[in-house]
Amino acid sequence: MAVQPIPLVPNEFQRAVERLVRDMKWKGTPREAAEGQQMLATKAVLKNREIKNERLELTDKGSLYFLGPELTLSHCTVVLKVSARSLLIREGTRFIDCTFEVKKELKNHQDWVFASLKGCRFKGRLSGCEFGRWPDYSEGWEHGSIDACDFSEAHLDGCRFHGCDMSTLQLPLWPCFTILDPLRRGPELVARQWPGDVGIAMKGHLREPPSTVAVTWSASVLAKEGGTTPEAIKAVLDQCEGIVY
Repeated sequence: MAVQPIPLVPNEFQRAVERLVRDMKWKGTPREAAEGQQMLATKAVLKNREIKNERLELTDKGSLYFLGPELTLSHCTVVLKVSARSLLIREGTRFIDCTFEVKKELKNHQDWVFASLKGCRFKGRLSGCEFGRWPDYSEGWEHGSIDACDFSEAHLDGCRFHGCDMSTLQLPLWPCFTILDPLRRGPELVARQWPGDVGIAMKGHLREPPSTVAVTWSASVLAKEGGTTPEAIKAVLDQCEGIVY
């Protein structure tokens, strides 16, 4: 079912979005400003309920989708085709044995850390996303967890996992690769001779939050941005320990 929008009621978040739209008017294109205004028009809210065996389509770019608080989705298929700023996951939201079909790359979405994810499958492209239990992130972090989830059909880049048991997760295969315990392995990674500018990304592991247990990168994206090839990156990874690909 498509999650239907309703008129947006003024609140603190709306005022934050209004400020964003004003910034877009000042800095962005007229089209971006118009899209920002449309975002203010509607919201769709699912909270305080349990939903089973449904297909939920979160695809209207003019809507804000609020999942939670106190929402449980079980054995559902969730279709995502909106930006991170249009998808707000609140504390106490639980996803059990759900499938996420990401139809548009989901970038820099941190709200997963407010959700409990168990036995879920991800499909599509995600970049800069955060999963699991991240105590330093924000109030409500204690609700976050990830367990027994499957990313084998997803393409991840710059996605971090916090406070979880990575052995329960199925990770994406090459050209994606996952660095386990990146904070501890940071000095070793920085010391390697990386092709192109890939070493710049590796330096970031020296500053990971203590809760970070793994980071997944896309070699194809790193190669494109760093002026090298996935094969050259793989040649270095073959010499490192604690890498899954």
